[in-house]
Amino acid sequence: MFNVLRIRVAALGVLLMCLFFAGATLAQNPPKPDWSLADMPSQEGRIFLVTGGTSGMGYEDAKALATEGAQVVIAARNPERGQEAIDQIKREVPDAQVTFEPFDLADLSSVRALGQRLNTSLPRLDGLINNAAIMAPPERSTSAEGFEMQFAINYVGHFVLTAELLPLLRNSDAPRVITLSSIAALRGSINFDDLHSAQAYEPMTAYAQSKLAGLMFAFELQRRSAAAGWGIQSMAAHPGVAVTELVARGPGLDSEQGRQWSANREHLQTAAQGAVPTLYAATVPDAQGGAYYGPTGEREVSGPLGLATVPSVTNDIAIAARLWAVTEEIAGTHYPSSAP
Repeated sequence: MFNVLRIRVAALGVLLMCLFFAGATLAQNPPKPDWSLADMPSQEGRIFLVTGGTSGMGYEDAKALATEGAQVVIAARNPERGQEAIDQIKREVPDAQVTFEPFDLADLSSVRALGQRLNTSLPRLDGLINNAAIMAPPERSTSAEGFEMQFAINYVGHFVLTAELLPLLRNSDAPRVITLSSIAALRGSINFDDLHSAQAYEPMTAYAQSKLAGLMFAFELQRRSAAAGWGIQSMAAHPGVAVTELVARGPGLDSEQGRQWSANREHLQTAAQGAVPTLYAATVPDAQGGAYYGPTGEREVSGPLGLATVPSVTNDIAIAARLWAVTEEIAGTHYPSSAP
């Protein structure tokens, strides 16, 4: 009972603070619809971390950033796949500055260990791309801390990682945090009574919740950065529906969802196309904190780059503050409340 009261008091305090900065996510300017990697400015001298960068859109993010001269750290679970990704990038970009760091988003001790290593080895971090995800595994499983696995990997792990890397981000002149969401967030809701789907597990419902939570985190981080003077631009992006390993590793290609995905894959985004909204947010000077970028075609599955549809619940600052406070409590991670 005491913890619940403390969370509600903390959420109320943050709500009052953030009401003064709610305009941080308003009045966004749309990007150029035909923006492509050819338009990406030089990233010489910048340092990025990409989670889940061994395949799919994370790999495309890492390769594109390295191509433009950035120093890129790929962070993921499998060192062997990490080396394969590095070797593949260097075959295409021989002078690429790309390294690998092993960590597991489903184990917060591993997330914190990565943060400690990077705070020791890097002078700063100019961009953090919270990309890694899992989608709709048919059976419920839990993280090291007992969180539902999608909620843990897609949201809580990135929440903690961002907090751990806050000192490095604040050492940058223009730090950015880009958190990957999904069109599934439009169908999501935050079930505070069963955040970890212990009472009832439906794969896509849990996935939608995790991606909505990540989107709300991106917006709330922007509000808090503006309020506390952290100087961080926090944005969100989604790829539409892209051809990656998410379906095969989640519901499986033999599932109904997998069969539909396979039948329509020629009309879907490639991984490289799916990475465009993220790369725009990460590199273009005109990209704005509090924005949500994605394709703008039918149902936002694919199409020209633009501002993505924002679920109405993300505008509820009280819910966002409550989710933040609950996450700090369950994860044992607390962001600073103001600039030093």
